[in-house]
Amino acid sequence: MTREDENKPVQYDALIEDIDRKGSGKAVVWRTNELGNPKKLKLVVPQSIPGETVKVDVVYPTKRWSKAHIQEIIDPSNERTIAPCPHFDICGGCVWQHWEYSGQLNHKTDYVKKAIEEQGFDPNLVEDTIGMDRPWDYRNKMEFTFSPEGDMGMHEQGNFRNVFDLETCLIAGDDMVNASLEVSKWAKDHELKGYEKEEHIGLLRHLMVRQSFTTGEIMLALIATEPPTDELKDAVDDLVRRIEKFSKVKSLLWLKNTLWADRVDAEDIYVLSGRDYIHDEIFGYSYRLWYDTFFQTNPTQAEKLIELALEIGNPQDHETMIDLFCGVGTFSLPFASRVKKLAGVEIVESSIESAKRNAVENGLENTYFLANNAREGIDQVLEKFGQPDILLLDPPRSGAGGKVMRRIGRSKPKRIVYVSCNPSSFAEDVAELKQFNYELISVQPVDLFPHTVHVELVAKIELKEEAES
Repeated sequence: MTREDENKPVQYDALIEDIDRKGSGKAVVWRTNELGNPKKLKLVVPQSIPGETVKVDVVYPTKRWSKAHIQEIIDPSNERTIAPCPHFDICGGCVWQHWEYSGQLNHKTDYVKKAIEEQGFDPNLVEDTIGMDRPWDYRNKMEFTFSPEGDMGMHEQGNFRNVFDLETCLIAGDDMVNASLEVSKWAKDHELKGYEKEEHIGLLRHLMVRQSFTTGEIMLALIATEPPTDELKDAVDDLVRRIEKFSKVKSLLWLKNTLWADRVDAEDIYVLSGRDYIHDEIFGYSYRLWYDTFFQTNPTQAEKLIELALEIGNPQDHETMIDLFCGVGTFSLPFASRVKKLAGVEIVESSIESAKRNAVENGLENTYFLANNAREGIDQVLEKFGQPDILLLDPPRSGAGGKVMRRIGRSKPKRIVYVSCNPSSFAEDVAELKQFNYELISVQPVDLFPHTVHVELVAKIELKEEAES
């Protein structure tokens, strides 16, 4: 067999049976190996839907999962629709725009059910996923990347090194997109080089844009490998002039980042115009947001998370509460106004300082915020305030972990509210509480990221009453 033959696509008819963790369809077909024997070939098929039969090309078959590309949809799903975004075929963001929204929600519900069932919980505890009335323009924060060729946009699907030039983004609002496109045009007009990761050269790395849906204020943060030096003065002055026409932009920042890690970060911060933060509101509480503040990126659905958490937690004015992984106080403030005392724990010190400031600005005097990791922080809070009535946790995707969950179990809060962005790690965490006589009562998925594989949930966990001897 020649090298040309090895690289020649092989076609298969494939039935899509499931979805993988990145949102692509999964299928199994049969092929003939070198000895003429039949052998299974497992495929991942982007832009497919469970139940469809598709004709696919496979160029590089592997022992595990092989990437396949749809050439023809033989038997389409009745949930298939036309993706409205012009970047859909190349963008690695909204991978489910071809799938009717109701179908996405049903799959997310099933995904949560499977995750908890794997840990021995009843899948019937899971309610239908709460979706959005209009699943577009929902993000309040976007991060765009500059390419060495001068384009600014998102990474290509399946090829993180490549960046395509952004024309629009249907999950971000028009104000955010238009301001971002002006920055992109400015960079091209001044022939400013984008960052090249392999060589660690180039000026412009990222553009981070965030907007409050309530105040309308916008922040633009340009991440570059150099400070805004005198050599860049004309370009920087022009950027400030161009952005002045966007009246909602209240913060224009230049962040210097010379680190190798390819993320939005800053060694030094320069305010080109306005403030170094913007004002935002959620659930009636005001917050200050800096460039690195973690805040829910879908404020509409975040309010539903808060409503559900309050309903599940049922806070009373004589009770005490702990909020683990509290961030800037998104859940802390609404609960603090309803309980006697609330203590928040968060490992990011800047978030704790923000939480303290946010509590003061919202007139709350019954809060205590501590910068520490969850395991040590909960011990400090217990020593100071004793056993809590309510404990809320909203950990990162990796979950809280066994040590933290066992410490929670030993602290014996009456009610636990678990907010999660990863059903699998959530189920593993809650399984740790079984030994402490806790019962999973309900699980409510909420869709904060339409057209993506991600789903959030809010769960109610209660300490079972000890049987009388």
